[in-house]
Amino acid sequence: MADRASGSPAITVETELDEQTVAAYWKLYRETFAELETRAMARHLLHEHEFVEEMTDPRVMKYVARNADGEVVGLSTLTRDLETVPWISPGWWAHHYPEHTARNAVYYLGFTLVRQDQRQTSVMWSMISTIVEMLVAEKAVCGYDYCKFNNEVLRLGPGTEALLHRIADVEVEATDTQTYYTALFSGPPRSS
Repeated sequence: MADRASGSPAITVETELDEQTVAAYWKLYRETFAELETRAMARHLLHEHEFVEEMTDPRVMKYVARNADGEVVGLSTLTRDLETVPWISPGWWAHHYPEHTARNAVYYLGFTLVRQDQRQTSVMWSMISTIVEMLVAEKAVCGYDYCKFNNEVLRLGPGTEALLHRIADVEVEATDTQTYYTALFSGPPRSS
């Protein structure tokens, strides 16, 4: 847990959140990621029922950040049960990281969000540091993903890598890319 006396949020790791906390995080989740509906071709936002399932699924660890008043200000989701992440392949992880798989030390970071008015504070650092501490202790491998907008425009990939290097001895590599194409049709082929 973070040091609250220094103004850092309290970080707890929870497996199931109560209905009131889920509702507060659903609102924060929508506010944080709504723009991805028009910035990313693939669906990056969970539907409300999917979000509620994830928040109440004990296989998904919720790193919950609360301020001194107990208000929710940030959330990260992390799982070692890769079946909870429908868009990734557990088989890929088992093939590429067999030793980690055998030790049950393969994780996937679902999302991290911070309330708008807390984005220039220690909330993100506190949550990620807490997660990294556990990943280092387990000598784990952890996957995460960013859409093109978040990676190339907001530069979250390089920013995350820089943050990880500040708090751990870690190797970060872009391991896969999904490229989406559009074909805009305007009529029959032009004659030569």
